[in-house]
Amino acid sequence: MSFDTILKQMTAGFGQTCLIFFFTLLFSLPLGMFVYFGKVSRHKPVRWIINSYISIMRGTPLMLQLLVWYFAPYYLWQMNIGGYKLTAILLGFSLNYAAYFAEIYRSGMEAIPKGQYEAAALLGYSKVQTFLHIILPQVVKVVLPSVTNEVITLVKDTSLVYSLSYIEMFGVAKQIAAAQTTILPFFIAGIFYFIFNYTVAFCMEQFEKKLNYYR
Repeated sequence: MSFDTILKQMTAGFGQTCLIFFFTLLFSLPLGMFVYFGKVSRHKPVRWIINSYISIMRGTPLMLQLLVWYFAPYYLWQMNIGGYKLTAILLGFSLNYAAYFAEIYRSGMEAIPKGQYEAAALLGYSKVQTFLHIILPQVVKVVLPSVTNEVITLVKDTSLVYSLSYIEMFGVAKQIAAAQTTILPFFIAGIFYFIFNYTVAFCMEQFEKKLNYYR
């Protein structure tokens, strides 16, 4: 197999990696905020459910969670899971990362002085206005480094979907390496991952610089 053919197949697999990455962020970032609100809810049953969910997501391997989400419908309800693979992957990734993002949001919220809430109330801001216009912009600045670390981890975690026989870049690399008895695909995959992570880190760093007016 020529180098050009290997590169074309790896690029196609990289497209699937990007799909998983972007849709996971699309779902998990806002979901993490809802999880955070549940964690700090005044209602004990809600807090207990959310804390249990976060503990399970953080305390069990992501690969195990993916396997459960994929095979559970079949073993529990004998559902046909033929076209369910990508849905299970996005569900597993989104719920897992939402738990981590919720904890990151919590640390950011706790870093904001309570006096700012009191000052906003004295100025006549509602709770929603206080959160959207005063608290949230500062929280974004505080949590951005931690979010960046999680996003970079997500790039590398996408390789775990190979456990469900979903063919993305790492899966393509393993298939080519096994068929051609060469390690070259793994080096190419490493370059793809490095460039992707470097791009993500660079973009997040530029975004963080734009928030420097909150210093």
